[in-house]
Amino acid sequence: MPSDDVPETFHVTTDEQLRAVSNLTRHRIMAVLRFEPATITQIAGRVGLAKGSSSYHVRLLERAGLVKVVRTRKVRGVTERYYAMAARTIELPDPGAGQPDALMRHAVADLEAAPADGERHVRMAHLRLTEEQFGELGARLQALADEYRELSDPSLPDVSLAFALFRPAPRDQAEGGSE
Repeated sequence: MPSDDVPETFHVTTDEQLRAVSNLTRHRIMAVLRFEPATITQIAGRVGLAKGSSSYHVRLLERAGLVKVVRTRKVRGVTERYYAMAARTIELPDPGAGQPDALMRHAVADLEAAPADGERHVRMAHLRLTEEQFGELGARLQALADEYRELSDPSLPDVSLAFALFRPAPRDQAEGGSE
């Protein structure tokens, strides 16, 4: 599927879409589809699910508009559907104060499931930045992620990148605040 035919960004705006991306299994299915279309059977094999479960999750993603059928073919009298992402990136709404961030939860779950003996780069840094520096760092991180996304080759093994740049809640608020 030519990447020119795919919109750059899909903005998650409805509760149905948010529920669809908030599920770890569906997150992993979207990861399978990010570079190339796949059938339910291929998805099931790559995610490690039964075909029926894969079909159920893909239907929910399709109904939410996150994936779409990009081609079909007849195989022994059955129509085989190839699914792909509806956009190159999915943008989630800001979860707001005190709400869990589905993207970060999924990234942590994927990190925990990744082989511990493989090379990993996991860092957390506490910085003190001006508003200008904060904005510049966010833009640079996004540009770097975009640059490497363009270099992605579907024939190579998956690599996941997650980053979060944010200002934490003030200590007294994070610890329950004072009354």
